[in-house]
Amino acid sequence: MFFGNRDKSTMPAPDQALPGRDHRIFQVPATHAVLGTPLEGPWPDGTQLIYLAMGCFWGAERIMWRLPGVVTTAVGYLGGYTPNPTYEETCTGRTGHAEAVLVAYDPTRIQPEHILKAFWENHDPTQGMRQGNDIGTAYRSALWWTSPEQEAAVRQTYTAFQGALTAAGRGTITTQVGPASKAGTFWYAEDYHQQYLHKNPGGYCNHGPKGITCPIGIADLPAQTSIVPPQGGSTGGSW
Repeated sequence: MFFGNRDKSTMPAPDQALPGRDHRIFQVPATHAVLGTPLEGPWPDGTQLIYLAMGCFWGAERIMWRLPGVVTTAVGYLGGYTPNPTYEETCTGRTGHAEAVLVAYDPTRIQPEHILKAFWENHDPTQGMRQGNDIGTAYRSALWWTSPEQEAAVRQTYTAFQGALTAAGRGTITTQVGPASKAGTFWYAEDYHQQYLHKNPGGYCNHGPKGITCPIGIADLPAQTSIVPPQGGSTGGSW
């Protein structure tokens, strides 16, 4: 009630965002409830990080922790302005953050295009500031890379999946993309959100195959692509 009736589907300007706080107000679990690995590191040498958002982070995280080669996953808030946000604040749309998943993976066991294949195929990346019945900036589709190899994979799978969507008569991708270095801090979410669907097997999940396959085998695809800008504004960088 105190947050008012602001449109949750419009990105706030930095000076309109909630102020947040200069300290963390909840404890992050030391280890992953399923994988038994550290949520905040340290991780084995060579571990790579990629960040993604595909609507509610509960189901998105479960998709990712099931992939072979993933070292750990964690849910949090990324791509906005408010420091140390809470879940309730993020859901108002006044922090600018998306519900995001940190994916730490072993590149000798899984390549980024396989992570991205799971990303594209298990949500609808054409919906702008929503995912199904979940409406607002917190539920937008987004990808943030941390290496040139990941950037190439994002660009190429983006193009491949858009081709598949077009062929099927579907819409245009609105996924926000950019380097994680420009997305700000990944703020870990509260304890009860971490591995939520492991702790609550019957919990809410709107993720799953949407009937479109993402072609991979990126060596055969063009390295540079033309990307449609995200709808409704963006933060965190895009090309």
